[in-house]
Amino acid sequence: MADRSGPKNRWMVFGIVAGVALVFEIAGLAALGLPGGLVMGGLTLFLVGVGATITGRARWAFIASRKIGGVVALVGLIGLVAGTATAPPTAPSSASSETSPATLTADAAAKAAALEAAEEALAQAETSERAQTTDALVDSTTGLLTDAAADAAVTSAGPTSALAALAAVEAKGRAPRTGYDRDLFGSGWVDTDHNGCDTRNDVLARDLTGEAFKPGTRDCVVVTGTLADPYSGRTLAFQRGQGTSEAVQIDHVVALSDAWQKGAQGWDTTRRSAFANDPLNLLAVDGPLNMAKGDGDAATWLPPSRAYRCAYVARQVAVKVSYGLWMTQAEKNAIATILTSCPNEPLPGGVVANIPKPQPTPVPTPVPRPAPTPTPVPQPVPVPVPAPPAQVYYANCTAARAAGAAPVLAGQPGYGRHLDRDGDGIGCE
Repeated sequence: MADRSGPKNRWMVFGIVAGVALVFEIAGLAALGLPGGLVMGGLTLFLVGVGATITGRARWAFIASRKIGGVVALVGLIGLVAGTATAPPTAPSSASSETSPATLTADAAAKAAALEAAEEALAQAETSERAQTTDALVDSTTGLLTDAAADAAVTSAGPTSALAALAAVEAKGRAPRTGYDRDLFGSGWVDTDHNGCDTRNDVLARDLTGEAFKPGTRDCVVVTGTLADPYSGRTLAFQRGQGTSEAVQIDHVVALSDAWQKGAQGWDTTRRSAFANDPLNLLAVDGPLNMAKGDGDAATWLPPSRAYRCAYVARQVAVKVSYGLWMTQAEKNAIATILTSCPNEPLPGGVVANIPKPQPTPVPTPVPRPAPTPTPVPQPVPVPVPAPPAQVYYANCTAARAAGAAPVLAGQPGYGRHLDRDGDGIGCE
């Protein structure tokens, strides 16, 4: 129905409502200051917005739809809560010592909103801090642990875990694929355990359930069975035959070509054949996924089933530990990245890695300080000992007079009885 009220009537209603709102606003400001003004203004907007939302419009308030009315009511509610939360506490009057339920409800709502905002800010800060810590450990280009972070994870891992066993695998570059040929690892599947069955049928019998064997093969040739495929997580039906056998294939967990480029070139044919037929390195898996893997290592291919990745890379570590093969650094980082999510994942097949013990940091031997040169003790100056008087002898008084010694007294050098004939103690008188 069209709105029959004219502009004059709308302005009149608007003026009356605005006047009443202004009186309430002034009263709120006078009673509680700015918080009181917010409360009264918010209450007015809330009531007008709710009325417009219920009626569908409020032309006198220039609100043309329920949507706008809802916005006005929301703005009013925010002002009402903000004013209530910031209003100073008032002392209870003598007439009533209890706070009204409406005030309590508004205060609780404001405090709850503030607490929720604070918790959200704290959660965002913690998330940001975790992200920064992760960025320092993970290469932003590859999404793998950095070299230093991978080494730290391996060093701190439990001694019986596959993660710790990575320390026993050398990291260096991939050798050229030149000269590789599948036949260098033996001609097809062989019977290495001498049980009368080739390795392919041994692995099918091990990994399938409900398997049936070809009659007359002494339970050797598997013709049907069900595989719980570890790579895809799906259940596959196996049926031997042209065009059907390929649905389930036997995968070398460490591909033969990958082994060739990481140490197997130096093996003899017997060791390569044993490697190609080792049950530790073999799994019955989905055929198309095996073809997609090719000769990829953990840095280039992983099973689509994330639930199996820990067991998958742990088996690769066990194989490389057992045969002394090396890894590229990217491959090692990829395996360490996966195993940090399952640090207690053990090596399969009872493999034990010879984990090198960490070498202690050499402590430099302190250079001894040179001993101080002792101050020489001054030696006492020897007192000169007078030389004994020379033995003077005068043959006669003529000689004594010639020497200027006459007369010679008794006790003087040169005195003698032969010079003192009268014996008075004076010679050569």
